[in-house]
Amino acid sequence: NQVLEMFDHAYSNYMEHAYPADELMPLTCRGRVRGQEPSRGDVDDALGKFSLTLIDTLDTLVVLNKTKEFEEAVKKVIKDVNLDNDIVVSVFETNIRVLGGLLGGHSVAIMLKEKGEYMQWYNGELLHMAKELGYKLLPAFNTTSGLPYPRVNLKFGVRHPEARTGTETDTCTACAGTLILEFAALSRFTGTSIFEEYARKALDFIWEKRQRSSNLVGVTINIHTGDWVRKDSGVGAGIDSYYEYLLKAYVLLGDDSFLERFNTHYDAIMRYISQPPLLLDVHIHKPMLNARTWMDSLLAFFPGLQVLKGDIRPAIETHEMLYQVIKKHNFLPEAFTTDFRVHWAQHPLRPEFAESTYFLYKATGDPYYLEVGKTLIENLNKYARVPCGFAAMKDVRTGSHEDRMDSFFLAEMFKYLYLLFADKEDMIFDIEDYIFTTEAHLLPLWLSTTNQTISKKNTSTEYTELDDSNFDWTCPNTQILFPNDPMFAQSIREPLKNVVDKSCPRGISRAEESLGSGPKPPLRARDFMASNPEHLEILKKMGVSLIHLKDGRVQLVQHAVQAASSLDAEDGLRFMQEMIELSSQQQKEQQLPPRAVQIVSHPFFGRVVLTAGPAQFGMDLSKHKAGTRGFVATIKPYNGCSEITNPEAVKEKIALMQRGQCMFAEKARNIQKAGAIGGIVIDDNEGSSSDTAPLFQMAGDGKNTDDITIPMLFLFNKEGNIILDAIREYEAVEVLLSDKAKDRATIFKGKMIPNYIIDSNLEIENMDQKSSENDSHKPTSEEAPSESQDAGAVSEEPEGGGESSAVGDPDPLSPASTDSASVSVADVDPHAPGTAEAGAPEPACTPGDSQPQEQNTQTEANSKAHWDSKVQPMESILADWNEDIEAFEMMEKDEL
Repeated sequence: NQVLEMFDHAYSNYMEHAYPADELMPLTCRGRVRGQEPSRGDVDDALGKFSLTLIDTLDTLVVLNKTKEFEEAVKKVIKDVNLDNDIVVSVFETNIRVLGGLLGGHSVAIMLKEKGEYMQWYNGELLHMAKELGYKLLPAFNTTSGLPYPRVNLKFGVRHPEARTGTETDTCTACAGTLILEFAALSRFTGTSIFEEYARKALDFIWEKRQRSSNLVGVTINIHTGDWVRKDSGVGAGIDSYYEYLLKAYVLLGDDSFLERFNTHYDAIMRYISQPPLLLDVHIHKPMLNARTWMDSLLAFFPGLQVLKGDIRPAIETHEMLYQVIKKHNFLPEAFTTDFRVHWAQHPLRPEFAESTYFLYKATGDPYYLEVGKTLIENLNKYARVPCGFAAMKDVRTGSHEDRMDSFFLAEMFKYLYLLFADKEDMIFDIEDYIFTTEAHLLPLWLSTTNQTISKKNTSTEYTELDDSNFDWTCPNTQILFPNDPMFAQSIREPLKNVVDKSCPRGISRAEESLGSGPKPPLRARDFMASNPEHLEILKKMGVSLIHLKDGRVQLVQHAVQAASSLDAEDGLRFMQEMIELSSQQQKEQQLPPRAVQIVSHPFFGRVVLTAGPAQFGMDLSKHKAGTRGFVATIKPYNGCSEITNPEAVKEKIALMQRGQCMFAEKARNIQKAGAIGGIVIDDNEGSSSDTAPLFQMAGDGKNTDDITIPMLFLFNKEGNIILDAIREYEAVEVLLSDKAKDRATIFKGKMIPNYIIDSNLEIENMDQKSSENDSHKPTSEEAPSESQDAGAVSEEPEGGGESSAVGDPDPLSPASTDSASVSVADVDPHAPGTAEAGAPEPACTPGDSQPQEQNTQTEANSKAHWDSKVQPMESILADWNEDIEAFEMMEKDEL
């Protein structure tokens, strides 16, 4: 019932405030129309002015037994949706969300019509739309390889002069390999075989291009030549649903070749990528070598896929590890490190973890997974729910929101949560008659025997070299996956209970296994000291030499051929990767994390959280956990650059002022003198937003700023207008300035709250208890900012012109020039943490939450740095850095 109420809240707000727009913007209560909002880059490629959220939600309405609403929604789609727009969209996203949504809607529509009560008027209109869309996607497949272009213009295709696309050369493996279910279903429903043929050709090409010695595939591939562009391999972003669709294509279509391929890949995944409970990316040419030290949240689908395959133990282990991360941060960060620190702090309300929870409950019947589902529901209501829907988390550490509610939230999250708790009598049809696409759309299993235009059996000799003696040729029976011991799943989970907070389990390295020397850890970059002779000896053994540069930095160069053994060479390369990430991280950790402005007055009551930039002066909110709370008031003059003329309005309040025309510190001194208890500077650049612009820190004015004692925060124009609009509508607006958002139980602790402000599905009893429980699960505010939010500092100049910032060391990467077989280079500041003369970052494993220590770094005036998400991300740097190495490795294997 709670899931139904939450769905109604999200769906009704989309229909009321956003439809016919593609998505709802839940903070500003309006629709997101492409071209009318600042571009978010590739994320916007899912939007095609085709009422995306409504189409994506169609079959969810039927799963949740909302048949009347479904009938109305189908009529709206048929009447209102236009698929012939001059707009460039992602082939992958349009396939899984729109084509999948139309096919899922058609599947349940014909089921309802057959039952005889609803949809009696329906005559395949959704299928006709799906076929029209299928034909609009086909021009993308006009390549010699059969791999589709990543984008297509719905009106003009790919190569047309007005198409504005067709110049791309690369696509991700999942983008090209996640088409077979929808395209085959479209062919089977309509009898038009071309769709299934194109999807099969793309899958065949990826299989042919797999790395033959490891049987792994890379993340991105050239659509014309078939060369791997990014040669790292995992089960997360860029590859995830390729593996999912191989297994599900066998289930839906009954073609043995798909199962053979899946089993071959799965064996490689479990051999190289799976390091229980972790799933770590590796290099396809050197699969014993980890490609990175962090994981992305999309891999949360993998335990569910393992359940479908029948491999339960590793599914339980990985799921439990992910659940521990969620308990620490309330949501799964977009990426997190192997020692469970936040790597990318966003969370766009992804459903993959809920999906795996549902499948594990189906397989085990263990009520533990119902408790997990309950936690997900409580966190969504407590931290993501806003008056106009549910808002994505901009930063899981601060609890700040982003003005987005993606269509997959309605398509998948509520479907899986409802099915997790639903009994058979709660369903109006048998869910076992359908298979889920990667977007959780329903395709009926009877398609396997309908309009078979392609032979089911593999007649080629393509697979004769494979040893398939251990392959399973049947789908597992969930009733015999487990021993009859109800404690079996718990016994697998138990060792992982404290994996995030109290311990960092490190398996014995492969080198130690071969030597039988026990779990003695190799030298880690964070522990390295240039003055330690023992460390220098270890470096030499790993083929790493140390060069002192004229500017005082130390350069590390690795020659793999000079290592004592191949295993030592692998350790050396891993050490070099860690050193590069550490050097980059040190530049970030000197910066302050973002802060939160939370509107706590009626009718918001803490549900709207705005991301704010901190100041390098004034009260440090991270040391004042309660934050500063007060009503807001606009100052006169609005720029705050001279004595405040309305001090009576500002006294004991939080002052709002405009950016520009003087230093930030001068504004702070003026409002402090007028009696304000805090200040919020609002950007004067019309339309600026933390969604699209990098945050920065407000720097001082070059003088001593110890006299400023009040907290100061910076809001971009869009977020600032949310407060200004609230003042216009409600007059008295109260906000809380803090290092991270507080849950409502904490905000209103000890205060009388009228019952009408509490959501119907939340109770106010035992608030003190809930508050203490919530506090124990909150992330620490001192954790390092994520990769995409590297903080710079900006100080206002007269006329609003100049900017100055604090920066760290130069780029730690420098070019390598050598003819050795394998070379790695990293520049390291010997005075930076991680080397001899300065305090190293805290070890990754400490009791309780692990937090980086404050770093002392030199600053350089007149240079500029931001929390700039547009800087080249670490994984991209590492991919570039490894390309030379991998070229040599391929040469070694005669694979050029």
